[in-house]
Amino acid sequence: MNVGCRNITVADWKKIFFLLIFAFNGFIAQQTVSGRITDDDGANLSSVIVINMSTDVKTSSDATGIFSIEASPNDELRFVKADFNRVSTRVLTGGYNPQLLVTMIPIPRDVGEVKIVKKPTGDLETDSRLAAKINKGEIVQQAVGLPQPVGKMREKPAEVKQVLLPILLGSLDVQGTYDLISGKARRQKRQYRYDDLQEHIMWVRNRVDNDYFTDAGIPEERISEFIQYSFEVKPQVRTYVKAKNLAGVLLRMEETMPAYLERLKQRKNKE
Repeated sequence: MNVGCRNITVADWKKIFFLLIFAFNGFIAQQTVSGRITDDDGANLSSVIVINMSTDVKTSSDATGIFSIEASPNDELRFVKADFNRVSTRVLTGGYNPQLLVTMIPIPRDVGEVKIVKKPTGDLETDSRLAAKINKGEIVQQAVGLPQPVGKMREKPAEVKQVLLPILLGSLDVQGTYDLISGKARRQKRQYRYDDLQEHIMWVRNRVDNDYFTDAGIPEERISEFIQYSFEVKPQVRTYVKAKNLAGVLLRMEETMPAYLERLKQRKNKE
């Protein structure tokens, strides 16, 4: 009997895990959860993306704001629409879910940007700061003390340690095990890294005039490529982005410009 247990392969363990998952899902009866989505004035919102964060099932609201989606007790439903703050809610565990009424709050809009054009002084730190855009939206936000969003509302990928520890203690994290075996956790991490990279690139582009880059010899269509290059060769640039220190970002990016321009020159010569 013991010999048979020792001969169980990794593939066999995977099959056992999947069987446990299917059995677990069989005990949880899914139900159709429906509701209506409106803004804070009571107007119906169409094309709102509704996501079941436990199953990755997605749907959207119709022209009258109505939606319906399959969900199990305690599943998290997330509501996403451009220009609106995200909203999340949980499916009730008692089995009875009346029609949901979801209210989404618009995100305050920026009042615009003001560009300041000044002649270079020859001082690197001063000239770097002159290249920055002044964002009136941020100024107003700081003046009136509007709260800043804390972190990102996104599902945390499963970790190997978090899944193995419960198994050693005699329990099984079914969802975490499935996420690791199916590759969902790996795909989530890859997607999150890409999303963060694009967000940091746009943070710089939204605050610095294109002329700052083109005057240095970087073509406009390669500005984003250069910013990503500066992140890779000098990680401190991205550290300053995370700290929202634009002066530090510009100072460190200028240190990477000569090498990047040389790469462009070599690329053109090969062509």
